[in-house]
Amino acid sequence: MSEQGGAWLLKRGDEVLGEVHLTPDGDFPWLVGRFTARPGFAAVKELFDALRDRADEQRRAWATRTIEETMTFVAPDGPVAEFWLHIDGDRAWFRYSDEPLEED
Repeated sequence: MSEQGGAWLLKRGDEVLGEVHLTPDGDFPWLVGRFTARPGFAAVKELFDALRDRADEQRRAWATRTIEETMTFVAPDGPVAEFWLHIDGDRAWFRYSDEPLEED
């Protein structure tokens, strides 16, 4: 999977919710980029806000589960199997896997 060039897309169904353009300040295994929201992102912003709420594990678990079940993340050369995406304003950081993770 290519990590360079082109936008990474956050999608819900066929709708693009936002784009991530990588910046050089990542810290492996996390990639970092500039996030540009599209109009549909407003409907899911609360989920990404919840991921930053360290005080409420239940809310974070709900947000993680909802993101996993309803959204996809598409690299410049195709969808990834698993992803962990955090968004704070116009900053995004994420990890991904080309293969689905095994559940314990």
